Formats: sequence, structure tokens, C-alpha cells
Amino acid sequence: MSQVLNLLEERLQYHFHDAELLSQALTHRSHSAMNNERMEFLGDSILNFAVAIFLFRRYPKLDEGDLSRVRANLVKQQSLCEIAQILGLSDFLRLGEGELKSGGFRRPSILADALEALFGAVCLDGGFDAAYALIERLYVGVLDRVDLKTLGKDAKTLLQEYLQGYKIALPQYSVIAIHGTAHNQQFEVECIVPKLNVKVDGSGPSRRAAEQVAAKKAIEAAEKTLALTYPKAERKKECVAKVR
Repeated sequence: MSQVLNLLEERLQYHFHDAELLSQALTHRSHSAMNNERMEFLGDSILNFAVAIFLFRRYPKLDEGDLSRVRANLVKQQSLCEIAQILGLSDFLRLGEGELKSGGFRRPSILADALEALFGAVCLDGGFDAAYALIERLYVGVLDRVDLKTLGKDAKTLLQEYLQGYKIALPQYSVIAIHGTAHNQQFEVECIVPKLNVKVDGSGPSRRAAEQVAAKKAIEAAEKTLALTYPKAERKKECVAKVR
């Protein structure tokens, strides 16, 4: 087991003085009573604090609202799960028999919790500075790849901001069909931007979800239309179609 954990330490670029802390951080509650739940609680707080610090330092021009939005997106389960997958954390988890059979090592919540527990374990083992250094190291690559203008914003918000950038009226949404039973409905929503002759539709299990799908399609259609109408439109964009 120690050799396996050594491999994880290499990936983390951190060597534990107390190997038991690392082992516990990787232990799910289905495996034993000595699990990572308390460490996950600690790691969650450390992560939020650490991310707040390096965002504050890295982006001196972002206001409080944008800093909060970006931090919320970076510490959410999906973001944690993606980092855990990059580390190959599923190879090191200690799960109970039931979780192993059901594929718990792939479950986003388990991966995200284990990563937070690791942050807590590093803090207990080497102090906050060590935990901060690890978190910053793992996130710097993420921040290099994202657009802060769109990070954490949904498709409807991005479409609205995009159209406002060209002084185009807000899009119109309408439900065009509802399928299925009361407890298993599927909504179809149409999104129209009259000035650009954009008319697209999207479907989802709720009206809001369907509107988001339609809005994403509308951004892509609007970009194509404006690129043809205004050759320099690409330079004027204030948002992009990619929605995380």
C-alpha cells in the first residue's frame, strides 16, 4: 500500500510525514468508521480560503461579485471531480464492497469529497502553507485555460450579455410543447432573436433546463450571423458560446 501511496504523493508533489493521514483521506465511509468525512469538512474550508487568496492576488481588478462567482465555480463538485480525475484519484480510493461493485470510484461526489479530504490531510500534516501551495498548484492550470468573463455564467446570461454588447433586444423564450407524464415531463422551448432572424429550440426535463439548451444554440447561431454581417465581429465579442 505504501508504494501505491508514494505514487500519489509524486502526483501531488507533497510527501506526508504521517502516512496515516493520507490513508484516511482516501477512505470512504463505506470502507470503515475511520473515514475521510471529517477531513473533507476541514478541506472544504481550506479550499475556499485558499482559492479566495490566490484569486485576490492574481486578479486585482476583479470586484467582489466576480471574485465570488469565479470562486464558486472553482470549488464546485464538477471542478473538484475534474482535478481528481487528472490526478487519477480513483486508483487510490478505499471503498467498501458495495461501492466498489456499483462503481463508486467513478462517482463525482466521492471523488470531490476525497480531494477535499486530501487538502485537509495536507494541512494537518504540513500546515496551511503546504495545503495552499498544493491547491494553487492544482488550480493554476485550470485558470490558465478558462475565460473569467464566462466562468460560472449560464447560457441565458451569456446570450443576454452577448446581445447587449451589440445593442440587440433581449431574446424571447416560449414553451412550444410539453411531453410525458406529470412526473416525467420533457419541455421544448423556442428561443427567438428577431433582429438576427435566429430561431432555435431546446429540450429538457424543466422549462429552465430547456431554455438553457436553447440559449446555448442561440449564441452559436448569433455568432455566425454577426460574423457574416460584420466581418470584425469576432473582435467585438464580449462573451463566447462555450458554457462550462
